[in-house]
Amino acid sequence: MSRLDNWLKLVCLFKHRSDATEACGSGHVRLNGARAKAASKIREGDLVEIVGERYRRVVILAIPERSVSKDVARTLYQDETPVIEQPPRVAQVRERGMGRPTKKDRRELEHFWKGK
Repeated sequence: MSRLDNWLKLVCLFKHRSDATEACGSGHVRLNGARAKAASKIREGDLVEIVGERYRRVVILAIPERSVSKDVARTLYQDETPVIEQPPRVAQVRERGMGRPTKKDRRELEHFWKGK
């Protein structure tokens, strides 16, 4: 058995183990539906959900002993994240000669491109 935060780092779901530990501590990681601590013991077949900027849902297929390449790491879990269809964006066009965008225009453009 292995620690949850270490596994998250080894399979490249987090770049650093400290990031995975912080996510677990702040309640962004669930193990089998329950809030998980960083030191939670994991087994093959466990369901891990990561809630943050992007929702991820993965099932643990294997636990590596040490660091592995990213290609191998992607085979150690099964991604069950639901696909969310986003509506198509319509480009906003400014008429030529309208001058610089105002602060309000810039905010609207930023809001549009972030998709909020």
